[in-house]
Amino acid sequence: MKKIIIKGPALSQSGYGEHTRFVLRSLRSRPDLFDIYLVNINWGTMSWLWENNEEREWIDFLLAKTIEYGQQKGSFDISIQVTIPEEWEPLAPVNIGVTAGVETTKISPKWLEKCLHMDRIIVVSEYAKYAFENTTYQGVNQQTGEEMTAKITCPIDVVGYPVKEKDAAAIELDLSTDFNFLTVGTWIVRKNLENTIKWFVEQFYEQSVGLIVKTTTAKNSLIDRRQCEIRLKELLKEYTDRKCQVYLLHGDMTEEEMNGLYQHPKVKCLVNIAHGEGFGLPLFEASYNALPVLTIPYGGQCDFLYMPTKDKKGKVSNKAMFSSVSYDMAPVQDEAVWEGVIQKDSQWAYPKEWDYKKTLRTIHKNIGSCKAKANKLKKHLQKELSAENQYKKFCGSIMENQSLDENEIDELYESLMAQP
Repeated sequence: MKKIIIKGPALSQSGYGEHTRFVLRSLRSRPDLFDIYLVNINWGTMSWLWENNEEREWIDFLLAKTIEYGQQKGSFDISIQVTIPEEWEPLAPVNIGVTAGVETTKISPKWLEKCLHMDRIIVVSEYAKYAFENTTYQGVNQQTGEEMTAKITCPIDVVGYPVKEKDAAAIELDLSTDFNFLTVGTWIVRKNLENTIKWFVEQFYEQSVGLIVKTTTAKNSLIDRRQCEIRLKELLKEYTDRKCQVYLLHGDMTEEEMNGLYQHPKVKCLVNIAHGEGFGLPLFEASYNALPVLTIPYGGQCDFLYMPTKDKKGKVSNKAMFSSVSYDMAPVQDEAVWEGVIQKDSQWAYPKEWDYKKTLRTIHKNIGSCKAKANKLKKHLQKELSAENQYKKFCGSIMENQSLDENEIDELYESLMAQP
């Protein structure tokens, strides 16, 4: 039995928090193989879980067990670190980095250097894998003067999230409109919420259509809600005579309540025109709840928004099961640059305003056909991405390890550090 130490934001209400819990659930499915320990870390300023359920009790047990084992100077066989690569470090003979990756076209030199110390990397989408595999930096070995190309050489696997079989709780929404779009995401530059809202209002200015904005700036607190209200009011102040409605939905919601939101009879479609997604968890959740989706064909969501479909001649090809918005690729905004994480010289997607508005119109007029696609996609996801399948895939990945020679690490590290 392998002693495994998990390092990640297991108690955070964030994407990385959910990712950590997925890792824990995967390992828990094989008690014959893994003896699990856990170090919890914070994830930015995001709130912590508040539900007191069996899983939370188990996580608390792991945390206490790990403290006791640490006091005994215990060691581990494998470390699995669920966070951005900048925070990865050697903690065991075998070290595995697990990350959602990056939403842009390349990773930073710092990330690449940290990746060199991992024996395996597991990402959540083919898009993230592509960015990791295709990032290179030129440098010079400071000892030999030899030019070198630094790139990741350890195995990179893709393991996405599983479909969750949860009930849908009935929720009450004070909606004056019968046809409503929904967007879910933190109010940050990458999520492109300002344009999501503004362009929606301009499209449906004279129509009784609604947009529910489920968002937060950081935490689900009363102060945070007030900040969101102020931002929304400022954004909408020039549209005083509009007939369309924009609703703010803020605060903690259980998974069952989120399913109830996705399945609410007045919620017709999820919209997401973020500049990029490492995976796109709300898009995935909406999809396995059979809610139609509007988004761009770029980023991690492409892994689950297409499905094999036969044409009349029996030829099978991947078909888009969502409403697609075209986009341009361009450098990230200055305010989005995050030193060591989001590179200034990297790019991401900029959805086209005219096509977003056109697609909103099309969905509003043809929601029946959109719903039919969504129902087909739901069945496909339930079959292919079940919890059993994804847990098995993750456990299989971490049992295969290939170490990088330390001399190779040193040479590549020197090459990276020579970068301006």
